[in-house]
Amino acid sequence: MTAMLSFVYGDKAYEYSVQRMSNRKKSISIQVLPDAAVEVKAPLHTDTQIIIETMQKRARWVVHHVEQIKYQNAQVLPREYVSGETYFYLGKRYQLKVVHSDRNQVKLSRGMLIVEITHISPEKIKCLLENWYKERAQIVFKKHLKVIASNIDWLNELPPLTIRQMKKQWGSCSPKGRISLNWNLVKAPTDCIAYVITHELCHLKEHNHSKKFYALQALHHPNWKPIKTKLDHMANQILNN
Repeated sequence: MTAMLSFVYGDKAYEYSVQRMSNRKKSISIQVLPDAAVEVKAPLHTDTQIIIETMQKRARWVVHHVEQIKYQNAQVLPREYVSGETYFYLGKRYQLKVVHSDRNQVKLSRGMLIVEITHISPEKIKCLLENWYKERAQIVFKKHLKVIASNIDWLNELPPLTIRQMKKQWGSCSPKGRISLNWNLVKAPTDCIAYVITHELCHLKEHNHSKKFYALQALHHPNWKPIKTKLDHMANQILNN
């Protein structure tokens, strides 16, 4: 169940969505998403006034991040899918080169992301690039998942993995233990990928954002905070397909 609330900071009003989760969630969490939307998750029977008071206490932090993301997003130009544009892969920028060819394929070569295509159009180039990123995501994420999971002693087996498009999240963990990852994450540095995978694996044991969860995450990924900050700052560029 989702509801919309708002708060006033200075002379501006800021909306936020409230999702009341299952009783497995023990505390209120606040997140500013890559599109600058504010999302609050709270235990199922949390009184609305408590949510409002929690948001008021965090208002300065929320506004700072919302305005920062809005500014960053305004600097990002829409894609035209032409030679000369730059695209991220594993945290590095690659210049796009579009080549007319008798085949349709994407490859990395000599520091360039080369699209060979039979009929050049922005829509077809976009499609080829997205398919290439999804294929790379399958390979990269499975490799990282296997390595990270092998170092978690309480994890008895690899969880099932789904790779899909997500507008507002890097990953998720279902109540049944399925890990889902946003294929756009393959554009991020490998330490960011490892952070997200570790985060979702920890949800297999603590399906919430309680103190126990963050203690577990810190145990398996002690340096996660600056890496999360780095990923948050790159989000608008990575998600600009």
